[in-house]
Amino acid sequence: MISPRNVLRHELIGLDVLVARASNPAHVGLSGRIVGETRNTLLIQTGRGEKRIPKRFSVFRLRLPDGTTVDIDGSSIEMQPERRISTRIK
Repeated sequence: MISPRNVLRHELIGLDVLVARASNPAHVGLSGRIVGETRNTLLIQTGRGEKRIPKRFSVFRLRLPDGTTVDIDGSSIEMQPERRISTRIK
């Protein structure tokens, strides 16, 4: 079960997201559903199409399936998704 304590070790694709902070002011407030992830970016499906947001220098507010929200610093997930899932994160 995905929870705020173990969210970094789970798949992020399919979760609702809001860009809470970003180095690019145009990205702040962007919301939608995560549809893709690379080592350095999240691909978010918004009402206006897909937007690719860099993980570094961004904070993402994820809504988990149970309705709770958690803020994730993008630099803490800046790695390949398959590696992030299998890595022990402090």
